[in-house]
Amino acid sequence: MSKTNIKHVLLKNFLKFFVLTPFAISFINPNILNAGLEFQWNDDGNFKKLRWYQKDNRKSARNKIFLFLRSADRKTGLLKVNLKVPDKFISKIKEKRVSFCEVQIGGFDKSTKCLKNLPVDVELDRKNKSIDIFPTTPIPSGKENYAIVLKVVNPNRGGLYQFHSFGQSSGNVPVSFYLGSWTLKMQSQ
Repeated sequence: MSKTNIKHVLLKNFLKFFVLTPFAISFINPNILNAGLEFQWNDDGNFKKLRWYQKDNRKSARNKIFLFLRSADRKTGLLKVNLKVPDKFISKIKEKRVSFCEVQIGGFDKSTKCLKNLPVDVELDRKNKSIDIFPTTPIPSGKENYAIVLKVVNPNRGGLYQFHSFGQSSGNVPVSFYLGSWTLKMQSQ
């Protein structure tokens, strides 16, 4: 064999190794590889992705979910926040297990935690699967970050669950508008 043929064979084997190895590992244990990329089909400008954090993503586990409303996500003050729960998210949500707080968003050197709980009135609409949160004082549009905190037992079925949020502005004429959506991932094993 000539040197160029040997180089082509080695290159071909090298590429096969790096392309096929992740697939082989993922079939052995699918939870070993976490995707570094997130794809969204049918991407349009009307969808706004919001950040979130959860303590435990195993099915049927006790979980604490932080749904963040960062300062960049709020253009005006808010009188009311409406949270639309997905139909397939089968879990008992109780009014006393829903709270609203000023939050420290965690990262490399700090953990996610509530800094100050805010007094709110919570109304559950089980028929329409929505949660209305009414803060006693309007949420300002300042630099603070806030979070809706849900203490729930995860559903028995894993998968992706998309929660949508709507807000009501605190101006002279209260207007309802779309805040964004959180896409939570629950393990299926």
